[in-house]
Amino acid sequence: MPEMCFQIRWPDGQEENCYSPSLVIGDFLTPGQQYPVRDFVARCEQALTEASSRVQQKYGYFCSSAMDQLGRIQERAGHFETDPDGSVAVEAFKPGRR
Repeated sequence: MPEMCFQIRWPDGQEENCYSPSLVIGDFLTPGQQYPVRDFVARCEQALTEASSRVQQKYGYFCSSAMDQLGRIQERAGHFETDPDGSVAVEAFKPGRR
């Protein structure tokens, strides 16, 4: 199953490399786009849940790495809940592991 990394920039300027066990992330995020924090989290929830389900369909178990990544995104996004103008920029997609 092809993996995809996606590089993001949080509202405070900090960059992070994130992981998806499936290319499905490309159905929810676009490099060069910025998303309000809540929208970004919702898109990641959908994409990483679907990616984990694809792993389950192929291998018989859900992808804990996808769920771990989602947890890190949700935790980090919590720091920006009070910033109504905060957005997350999707910088790039990269093949393979972080």
